Amino acid sequence: METHEIKINTEFIKLQDLLKFAGAAETGGGAKRIIQEGRVTVNGEPCAMRGKKMRPGDRCAIDGETELAVV
Repeated sequence: METHEIKINTEFIKLQDLLKFAGAAETGGGAKRIIQEGRVTVNGEPCAMRGKKMRPGDRCAIDGETELAVV
């Protein structure tokens, strides 16, 4: 699994914004679609909430292939 560290300077970043920022989705609509299709897990659990607050230490995976670690 390929892991990318995403550094944030705020308390949290919303899951859909994280996917856009990391380049996993080109648009908000693309991020929404990926999340609604059930392709995203957060900290090992399936997540369908695009507004999920991702804080440093959280990890999400897309299709079990690409992992984004918030630092």
